[in-house]
Amino acid sequence: MDPAHGVAAFPKSLKASLVVAAVLLFALLMVNQPLQTASAPQGIVSYQLAGTADQAHAILRSWRSEGVAWARVSLWLDFLFIPAYMLALINLTRHFTRDRPGVRERMVARWIRALFVAAGFSDGAENMLLLNNFNPPTDEVSLSATLCALIKFTALTLGIAGLVIVRASRRHPLAHH
Repeated sequence: MDPAHGVAAFPKSLKASLVVAAVLLFALLMVNQPLQTASAPQGIVSYQLAGTADQAHAILRSWRSEGVAWARVSLWLDFLFIPAYMLALINLTRHFTRDRPGVRERMVARWIRALFVAAGFSDGAENMLLLNNFNPPTDEVSLSATLCALIKFTALTLGIAGLVIVRASRRHPLAHH
């Protein structure tokens, strides 16, 4: 335990997974810059949430061929980011719950980890759908990708909220065991 701050130090595996996830997130944010257009104000996220072939096609037109190439790079890079963020979030869950011995806390931690895994699998399915929705986009694939994206974002949000709740459930800092 760091006596100055009353917080247990992050294990090396947690630090490493957070650094890898942060580096890949930064790379994705940089790749997303040229994808932000009037039709896709959020870049690749706008494409993920397009929902219809018409919306997806409008986004692809706004990107032109160079933007479409960047979109493909983003989706392939995201395949590396998925296991990185899943591992980082699972390690963070383990770290934040290691001093929570109660049955309820262990059960909640399992649900949190399951949400992060579900988000990762949904993200992978979404990427595969989006890679197959370039030429030409279809309503079925666009809607399926949007549903996968919504599942991913919901699972990540609920998982992170669960972590906050588990950490706040008792008001004592992480203790070294």
